[in-house]
Amino acid sequence: MGGERELVMFSAIVAGGLIISAQNLIALAFGLPMWIVCIYFLRVMAKADPYMSKVYSRQLSYQSYYGARSTPFVRS
Repeated sequence: MGGERELVMFSAIVAGGLIISAQNLIALAFGLPMWIVCIYFLRVMAKADPYMSKVYSRQLSYQSYYGARSTPFVRS
C-alpha cells in the first residue's frame, strides 16, 4: 500500500471496525474516506522516511536536555 505495514494494517482495522460495527451507510461514508486519507498520509510519511514511526517512538524516550559532560566521571 506504500506505507509502513503496521500503520496501514492498523488504519484498515480501525476503518473496517467502524464500518462493520455500525453496519449502515453513514459509517461506510465516513470509514472509507477516513481509510483513504490515512493511506495517503502514510504514503507521504513513508516517502520522507520509511521508519518514521519507529524513529518517532524511540525519540519520545529520550530526555529533552542532556547537560554537557567532559568525561563520564564528572561529579554533578
